[in-house]
Amino acid sequence: MALETMALSMSSTMFSSGVVEDDKKQEAFVFPKFVLMGHRGFGMNMLQSPDEKMKFIKENSILSFNVAADFPIDFIEFDVQGTRDGCPVVFHDIFMFTQEQGVIIEKRVTEMVLHEFLSYGPQKDGTNVKPMLRKTKDGRIFEWKVEKDAPLCTLEEAFVKVKHSLGFNIELKFDDNTVYGEEELRQTLDNILKVVNEHSKNRPIIFSSFHPDAVRLIRNMQRSYPVFFLTNGGCEIYKDVRRNSLDEAIKLCKESGLQGIVSEVKAILETPNAITRVKDSKLSLLSYGQLNNVVEVIYLQYLMGVEGVIVDMVKDISEAIANIEVTNEDDCEDDDGRKCLIRFGEERKKVEISKDEITLLTKFVPKL
Repeated sequence: MALETMALSMSSTMFSSGVVEDDKKQEAFVFPKFVLMGHRGFGMNMLQSPDEKMKFIKENSILSFNVAADFPIDFIEFDVQGTRDGCPVVFHDIFMFTQEQGVIIEKRVTEMVLHEFLSYGPQKDGTNVKPMLRKTKDGRIFEWKVEKDAPLCTLEEAFVKVKHSLGFNIELKFDDNTVYGEEELRQTLDNILKVVNEHSKNRPIIFSSFHPDAVRLIRNMQRSYPVFFLTNGGCEIYKDVRRNSLDEAIKLCKESGLQGIVSEVKAILETPNAITRVKDSKLSLLSYGQLNNVVEVIYLQYLMGVEGVIVDMVKDISEAIANIEVTNEDDCEDDDGRKCLIRFGEERKKVEISKDEITLLTKFVPKL
């Protein structure tokens, strides 16, 4: 049984049809197919990784977005935060690092004005006066060196320069260690919405954020685009209990009139029964995380009812899931005599999963 890869409708109606004016009533939001999203474009940069694929193209850049658009994906996911002078820019990290005369310089992105932010990294004229560094969670600092570098960009540039049919999953980025007042959040979101409203031109758009109050506010401030709450589902623990489980995420979405949840894939695999509770709450469910670079894990999520995935290995994953085929046990047999149930990808690079491996994967699933 081949899984169809029908084209995703790119009209804005698919995103607004589940939104009604009464905040207390909300119809289910459903994607028309299993959706694939490129993480920060063609994939995040993990400078400490030995895998060169994680250091191929500068993440969150126009180059990364347009390379991702060449593959059969539906959305790109990227991070947006505001500069001190109110311009929404595309950047993941809270702090920017560079080096001057052997000294590491650290500055918060939101404390920079736009021209200062854009002065970091490679420039459009080929210069690179302020080389970028990156600090990992464990405190190590790496030169932000990738095979194909590119300048930093604004949200407006992304709308203007990226293939129009490609959807945007705009993550509203805020510092986990900062307490924001509502007016401060509202001003940042206002600036982002202004750009979106001026340049969207019916591009499919989703808003998402790990910040519970940001998703609540952006939902109240507009009705045109769905809002998803990002959560690691308890894989890490935060002071704000709304961030610490899928059940808390469901509760927040229902109280705030949100359309869905984007969960760390490990949380979904560890608590598969939560999928039913998400569906019963008329919410959509997407996933993110490094396990989404494993084709078998993505297929398992498809069986479980997850509606889409955010991935780093855009080329490999998009090619593989475009050719998923399920066969009967009698149809194939590997060299060891084990029956094969599922095949991924084109014949010349087919990945096969044995019955034993399927049993191992599906131990997470109460019922298929």
